[in-house]
Amino acid sequence: MNMAVDNIETQLRQLLTDQRARFQANPAPDYQSRVDKLTRLKQALLNNQQAIIDALINDYGHRSPNDTIISDIMPCINNINYTIKQLKSWMKPSRRHAGLLLSPSKVSVQYQPLGVIGIIVPWNFPVMLSMGPLITAIAAGNGAMLKMSEFTPAINAVLRKMLATIFDSTEVELVEGEADVAAAFSALPFDHILFTGSSVVGRHVMRAAANNLTPVTLELGGKSPAIIAPDMPIDTAVERLIFGKCLNAGQICVAPDYVLCPAEKVEAFIAAYQRRFNKMYPNFDTNQDYGNIINDRQYQRLIKVLDDAKAKGATITSAIAGPISTTQRKIATQLVTHTTDDMLIMQDEIFGPLLPIISYQSIDEAIGYINKNDRPLALYVMSFEQQTQQKILQHTHSGGVCINDTVFHVAADDAPFGGIGPSGMGHYHGKEGFLTFSHAKTILNSGKINTGIFVHPPYGGIIQRLLMKFFLR
Repeated sequence: MNMAVDNIETQLRQLLTDQRARFQANPAPDYQSRVDKLTRLKQALLNNQQAIIDALINDYGHRSPNDTIISDIMPCINNINYTIKQLKSWMKPSRRHAGLLLSPSKVSVQYQPLGVIGIIVPWNFPVMLSMGPLITAIAAGNGAMLKMSEFTPAINAVLRKMLATIFDSTEVELVEGEADVAAAFSALPFDHILFTGSSVVGRHVMRAAANNLTPVTLELGGKSPAIIAPDMPIDTAVERLIFGKCLNAGQICVAPDYVLCPAEKVEAFIAAYQRRFNKMYPNFDTNQDYGNIINDRQYQRLIKVLDDAKAKGATITSAIAGPISTTQRKIATQLVTHTTDDMLIMQDEIFGPLLPIISYQSIDEAIGYINKNDRPLALYVMSFEQQTQQKILQHTHSGGVCINDTVFHVAADDAPFGGIGPSGMGHYHGKEGFLTFSHAKTILNSGKINTGIFVHPPYGGIIQRLLMKFFLR
């Protein structure tokens, strides 16, 4: 729903109250009801493919239809298919070992829906990053409220209409609005909040959630490095990382943010990147496979970052011949060398088609550079040597890793996705997402035989002394 300017907080709280009342009327949705909802959602996504593609073209000025299919629609369909296949086993209570001290009681863990999940969605992949968490929330038996970005009004309208054909507003509701709505939304006493976005906004969300003791999952970002090891052929390295940098024009939280390259191979990397880029996106100015920067604000931010780097001594080489267009928000990858830490490009997540290339003399130097900075959301290792791969894996921390590839680890249905430290906290996707949106409730079940009586006062009896002698050894 669109929020009226007045009484935003009151409207949001009423939505949450209505959703919580519906949940409390049925706090344990059965397997079939969850599958039915997921099946309807899948069919709605399939039926609305063209509307989704057209809406994102509208929001971006231009966005490749294939980018939308590959990165927004297809992951949602795969996610639903996988979730339906696994859901029965995820919902099943797990047997746990009670231990001799508690025998003959039995212990199990029941996975119970939390209630109502608040999902805060960014603008870069508004379908995958709204529907993905929603799929998991539904699978876990919850209701959900989604706060969409104000920068994607066209796709918001499509999703709002689509969801209204599947769910009542007391089950799933889509909310729109600017910063005031976002602030009020994150201050609601949800049973869990999942936020995807910048670290700066993530801190505000976590601070607001703390007032309600609402648990949060933060999917942030940071500067995700790609290490090209000495053994890796440069052409192969470029082939493996270029798609991750060019998808959605680099506007993706797990895009390679900078490259660590052997010093003697930097020029070869630039030449190979130019060749590959022009092969992938010929006639760049009119090429329909490469998308726009979403809006003027983001475009001007990227130009400012480039100008700052150039003014401070960086060398900028475009992936294509010619300057950046001033008539459209379309920027080919800008390869940046001779960077320094005081440049904006090396301080914050780039979130666009700018790619610093940092030279190194040894793998230890490259690892040291990564470790002196914040832990990233993703790490990309370009090497076919297992010893090198293991050394980098063991001596660095990151939310996830791709070896000899980029970004595709996000599409692994049967694996958790999440950051570490400043790049995020908590996980979703797959079973871990189901667990995130569930309460693991331990149940101790004692029968007619009451062994607990043996530890009742008065203390010091012979059975108690024997028990202590047995267990305290």
